[in-house]
Amino acid sequence: MNPLRQTINRDHVSVCICTFNRPELLANLLRSLARQTTDDLFTYEVVVVDNDAKRSAEGVVRAASAGATIGLTYDCEPERNISLTRNRAIRNATGNLVAFIDDDETPVDDWLVRLYRTLKLHQVHGVLGPVLPEFPPGAPAWLHKARVFERRRHRTGTAISSSDARTGNVLLDRAMFSDDQAWFDPAFGRTGGEDSDFFARQFRLGRRFVWCDEATASETVPPERWTVSFHIRRLWRAGVLDGEWMRTGKVPGGLIVAKNAVLLGGLAVVALPSIVLPKHIHVRIAQKLAYCAGVVSAYAGVSLLRERE
Repeated sequence: MNPLRQTINRDHVSVCICTFNRPELLANLLRSLARQTTDDLFTYEVVVVDNDAKRSAEGVVRAASAGATIGLTYDCEPERNISLTRNRAIRNATGNLVAFIDDDETPVDDWLVRLYRTLKLHQVHGVLGPVLPEFPPGAPAWLHKARVFERRRHRTGTAISSSDARTGNVLLDRAMFSDDQAWFDPAFGRTGGEDSDFFARQFRLGRRFVWCDEATASETVPPERWTVSFHIRRLWRAGVLDGEWMRTGKVPGGLIVAKNAVLLGGLAVVALPSIVLPKHIHVRIAQKLAYCAGVVSAYAGVSLLRERE
């Protein structure tokens, strides 16, 4: 008997979306989720948690609910904190499997079934898939060339490490959320890094995650992310968070900080002359400089620009 068929009466997937003031993108995502194929292997629902106290997503969810053939739940987390929002989504979820996808992403129609098949085939705690940037007309050419939105991809079934784990495109076993606790740490709710912290703890518990390269989702890149300053601030903030983790002992830090300090000195020397190079090259140099500076400064106890815009 097909082992997948044995689970047909048991498996129910809760697709969780945490959203903030993106009604058009959310509406597009909900339409995509309504088209998901299941191959009669599981049922699924969609759980939307709005992190806008003004409840800007409520009307979008109500409109999508009209005539919907799947369960669609709306809730609001009024405090601006992505960790609290994720935790509320999990508490609203009724499935024995939990998927997360961002409100600015659009999955392929067989996204969920591909994640599901990979999870069952490899008998793991979670499966992650790629998120591919989608540039609207008018996006500057240097964004494509700099590849600032591209992430590593792997062959399907590849075991992944914590460095590749995130909540933008993932299917997880609900068992890891069995305890009533703050699964995503509210301390990271305004800075980012809540998903990295969550997965780091899961890996320490011995949980296993693999990759599904066919379960793709595209991510809309809006104009506010087309600026050089956005990408420098993003890498600085990432460096600050990593430096703080090293300083507090959450991850080993000594050699890594020393390496970043050496790189910081070298990059500082070449950063100004690199302005004459093609823009996509000097932006990458500026990003690396910002990251190294963030790591070194935070490790020294100076943490600036921690919160997301």
